[in-house]
Amino acid sequence: MAVITDVGEKDDIHPKKKEPVGARLALAARGIAYGEKIEYSGPIYKGMKVRGDKAVLRFEHVDGGLEVGDGQLKGFAICGPDKKFVWAKAEIEGDKVMVSSPDVAQPVAVRYGWADFPVVNLWNKEGLPASPFRTDDFPMITAPKK
Repeated sequence: MAVITDVGEKDDIHPKKKEPVGARLALAARGIAYGEKIEYSGPIYKGMKVRGDKAVLRFEHVDGGLEVGDGQLKGFAICGPDKKFVWAKAEIEGDKVMVSSPDVAQPVAVRYGWADFPVVNLWNKEGLPASPFRTDDFPMITAPKK
């Protein structure tokens, strides 16, 4: 699988930019099938802990570190025990992402890129985008309103 959230098309499941898709699939083949010691994936969600009013997210595939594609991190939503997701502030701290919202005092779950056409910008230092994820297994509900 190759993450292409940065090269996809809003109204077409088939991205027009084929070269980055092929290059990422080739990296995955080299790393997984051929066993080369290369970074072949963007950040993949590994786990979450709650620290006060923040959700602390850990990732795999961040050997070189995490970075923001542009400006502030985008595409993170958080909820408390009420299971009502709101857009959240997210910041990189080392190889972790801290997620919070003034509307959520006790975080329970986080979602990233959880939309049909997500606007997201978390990358690893190798230039590969993070995969969308959810930390919960709640029944599906709609994304937060903008």
